[in-house]
Amino acid sequence: MKAGAHPGYHATYQAWREDPEGFWLAAAADLEWIEPPRTAFDPAAGIYGRWFPDGICNTTANCLDRHVAAGHGARKALIYDSPLAGARRELSYRDLLREVEIAGHMLRRLGVAKGDRVILYMPMVPEAVIGMLACARIGAVHSVVFGGFAAHELATRIDDARPKVILAASCGIEPGRIVPYKPLLDRAIDEARHKPESCLILAREQAPATLAAGRDHDWAALRQEVIAGGAGPLPPEPMHATDPLYILYTSGTTGRPKGVVRDTGGHMVALHWTMGALYGVEAGDVYWAASDVGWVVGHSYIVYGPLLKGCTTILYEGKPVGTPDPGAFWRVIAEHDVRVLFTAPTAFRAIRKEDPDGAHLKRYDLTRFKALFLAGERADPDTVKWAEAMLKVPVIDHWWQTETGWAIAGNPLGLGLLPVKHGSPTVPMPGHDVQILDETGRPVAPGTMGSIAIRLPLPPGCLPTLWQADERFQDSYLAEFPGYYSTSDAGYRDADGYLFIMGRTDDIINVAGHRLSTGGMEEVLAGHPAVAECAVIGARDSLKGEVPLGFVVLKAGVNIAPDTIAQECVARVRDQIGPVAAFKTALVVGRLPKTRSGKILRGTMKKIADGEPWTMPATIDDPAILDEIGDVLKQAHRPG
Repeated sequence: MKAGAHPGYHATYQAWREDPEGFWLAAAADLEWIEPPRTAFDPAAGIYGRWFPDGICNTTANCLDRHVAAGHGARKALIYDSPLAGARRELSYRDLLREVEIAGHMLRRLGVAKGDRVILYMPMVPEAVIGMLACARIGAVHSVVFGGFAAHELATRIDDARPKVILAASCGIEPGRIVPYKPLLDRAIDEARHKPESCLILAREQAPATLAAGRDHDWAALRQEVIAGGAGPLPPEPMHATDPLYILYTSGTTGRPKGVVRDTGGHMVALHWTMGALYGVEAGDVYWAASDVGWVVGHSYIVYGPLLKGCTTILYEGKPVGTPDPGAFWRVIAEHDVRVLFTAPTAFRAIRKEDPDGAHLKRYDLTRFKALFLAGERADPDTVKWAEAMLKVPVIDHWWQTETGWAIAGNPLGLGLLPVKHGSPTVPMPGHDVQILDETGRPVAPGTMGSIAIRLPLPPGCLPTLWQADERFQDSYLAEFPGYYSTSDAGYRDADGYLFIMGRTDDIINVAGHRLSTGGMEEVLAGHPAVAECAVIGARDSLKGEVPLGFVVLKAGVNIAPDTIAQECVARVRDQIGPVAAFKTALVVGRLPKTRSGKILRGTMKKIADGEPWTMPATIDDPAILDEIGDVLKQAHRPG
């Protein structure tokens, strides 16, 4: 945003409060519609209402076609930078539009039609972005599954989304190793009740892929067939604004994953607005979200947001350290003229650990770098202060969720930065009426901890429901506080209106920005034949924010060494949930602390593991068990 282009945060937020529908209709007018919406919001539609119900549009027409039509076809749209593969590739807006059209023809050749689902199981390669956009082009609903997930997790998503086609790569690349994807895909399809009609496999040179006859197709070969067949332009499919754009699965506490639905029109409007107002970038700027397309950040701010705005987006296949050194991020920023970086605090904790004095930073020219945004977990003040001192640019924490798709709270660079308070993501963004509530649903006084909730309706871009699960959406998010969306986070608001997010209120833990269910891990541990009962908590970790810590009680008469069982438990979680869970420690204990009603005292166990002060719960059944837990943790070199 140009200086002075906006009246500032407070005036903008007030404008939204006074006329929310007018506010979002004005934001919608900045984009191109096949039929522009006349109605901003229909409170009678859906579960809590739907945005732009009479609008018809296509997201890719706004991501690609309108920039090409405006004379910007030669502008870089996508820069692929992979230190892991030793590869680079650049696609202009004109190039990317053509590749999306070709991929759309490929999907049509495989029988994909409007409303069909397509799962992508891809690493950070251009074809992942092209595949997502091709689905949006033809009106298919994409669901990206992070390549680090195990076969069982992929199978549950196949059964829930019921895709007609799966797009996958032969492998992913991690530092020092190749991760074959195709065997995982084959195992997942074998396990799943639903069988996709086709799989389209991108063969990477690092690993071959054996194609299943009659089901699997080679990406490069089908692409050549389509081109040879004279595939011309592919007009964007007209979509109702309320049609689903994608499904993104997030951790749930039961076996069935939660499929967050993102609608087409509201998503497009909200993300376009945030690129200028929140992130402060203009069309033509280079914007880098150092995340993965498998997470919501990758959807919102690697793929859709930057392209809607006309920016150049970076697709980085690498790590913050070790590819090849702690200067990896600085190299990318300097070489590609990145103006704004968005990443997780975990990345900066890793860089700081390896290069605390910033020696690698001194090798690069970052004079045009404008701001660093952090999200995904709480940005601890020490890391923020270190980044501020090193980079000498604004370091901006902001807070949001897979469900919301964009920031609930932040410090809007484009509207004019507000004073920073370390430990706070600053203030609610327009569209979000954030309240701190007590157990009865009443607002609490400033400075008082409570449950964080957003008064309905949620703004454009937030989930309207869960995939094929309206009742579950109602029960999961709207039932606790009628009239509100419950974030399941706890925190407080200070006297200046700044929010402080202090932790989860349920059993979802945050591991390096990835929300994972401790309940899901407990299910895996409980499946071990020697385990009688178990508990998993999120223990504080200096690098990842939280890591799962498992406690298992063995069945009577088990003669296997506790260390062996602990190792087997770790392997089970790694196999059934995947390395992304970062589950490395299982401790064998004699018993678990419980209330007299049988509820495991996970909160108290977490405080002991984190070395925090704790008080004896009044409802505890046997106080001596907590001393036993403390002794086991000390032997395992925790707390710390």
